Order: sequence, then structure tokens, then C-alpha cells
Amino acid sequence: MRPACTATTLIDDARVRVTRFDFGPGAETGWHRHGYDYVITAITDCPMLLEEPGGATRSVLVPAGTAYCRNEGVEHNVICDGPGMSFVEVELKQAADR
Repeated sequence: MRPACTATTLIDDARVRVTRFDFGPGAETGWHRHGYDYVITAITDCPMLLEEPGGATRSVLVPAGTAYCRNEGVEHNVICDGPGMSFVEVELKQAADR
């Protein structure tokens, strides 16, 4: 059994949820499915082992200061595959009214 990462909610309103994730070595998010489109920004280098549906795994490195976005529906378990890592996730709950 792996240790859990620490998830700290920074903002949670009608439009967005912003969460900081901090991982020690081998820590994981646990299996989850994203209910919203989201953006990840790496605070540190983030060496990730991703467990995906069907038993597939893949290793990725998200360099510190970079970002990526994904559409709602992604399902996975994110595991720290290094000495530690931190990133901020912004979930887009609804579009801005303009």
C-alpha cells in the first residue's frame, strides 16, 4: 500500500477548483476520474508513474514551471516516481459568463 499525497484546496467556487498536490516518494493520488476539464502546473519537476485503465502504466516527467491540460473523463492513479513532487491543478467547472 502506498502513502497518499497531500491535497490542499486553495480555491473552490462556482467556476474553478484549485488544488495543490504534494507527494513524497512513492505517494499516490489513488484512482480517480476527472469530472471537469483541468490544467496542471508543475511547481517542481514531477516524475510521474501513471496507472491507467486496463492495467497500462506509463512514466512521464513534467518539468517544473510547465503546464498541460486535459479534458474531463481522464481516469488514472498518479504516483510519484522520484524523491517528491508538487503541482497545482485547476479544474474548470464552468465557462465564464461574458
